[in-house]
Amino acid sequence: MSASLSVPRLEWLRLWRTGRLLVLVLVFTFFGLLGPLTAAYLPEIIGLASQSEGITVEVPDPAPADGIVQYLGNITQIGLIAVAAVAALALAVDARPGLAAFYRTRQPHPLSWILPRWAATSLAAVVAWTIGLVAAVYETVLLIGPLPVGELVAGWAFWVAYLVFAVAVVALAAGLARSTVAVTVVAVVIIIGIAIIGVIPQIGDWLPSHLVGAPAALASGGAEPGDYVRATVVSLAATVACLAGAVALVRRREL
Repeated sequence: MSASLSVPRLEWLRLWRTGRLLVLVLVFTFFGLLGPLTAAYLPEIIGLASQSEGITVEVPDPAPADGIVQYLGNITQIGLIAVAAVAALALAVDARPGLAAFYRTRQPHPLSWILPRWAATSLAAVVAWTIGLVAAVYETVLLIGPLPVGELVAGWAFWVAYLVFAVAVVALAAGLARSTVAVTVVAVVIIIGIAIIGVIPQIGDWLPSHLVGAPAALASGGAEPGDYVRATVVSLAATVACLAGAVALVRRREL
């Protein structure tokens, strides 16, 4: 029991000592500080640019939710790619034949190394997301105005569900490809594909990609937490399915 409990701790220490956790925290924190700053000074920037062109463009004053919108706009792209890359480094065990042989001879069932690495990477992504959101909220309140705390907590939880799902997609991609680069690309393509399908109104509300805009929509009062329950349930079910698929694919793979 003590040995099995030490595996997740070992994976977490690996993320810490390799600096991968720090990279995620820096990426999310940077955009957490940049987003509200951009939202707060965007009217002035556009005003100065329009004056230099001899035209007048009036931009409404930013609302507090705009700071969260800007933050999400950045991390939905660059942040998720960073999460996928870090997850691929952890989950693409077969990319390193020596490491793969070590795990397969000492822990024959892939679940024994896929699950701890997925859990540790998911926790790292959640920590980075949380720190970035706190930075975005702090700067938004400082520069623009107050935000509803309850709605932000709900939005935070929905993004946690999405991040857990995204890391599980990387685990599935590690069963489809070998190299860390290929795993990252496959995972990003799957995530983008789900987002594209999510544009369809009848389907989008059920997909994990629907959770991406939850913090901003809830902060602006444009949605309620109940609007994201279906997507959360689907995300959690899809997370389990991706992990099961990853285990099955890796188990059938030959070194």
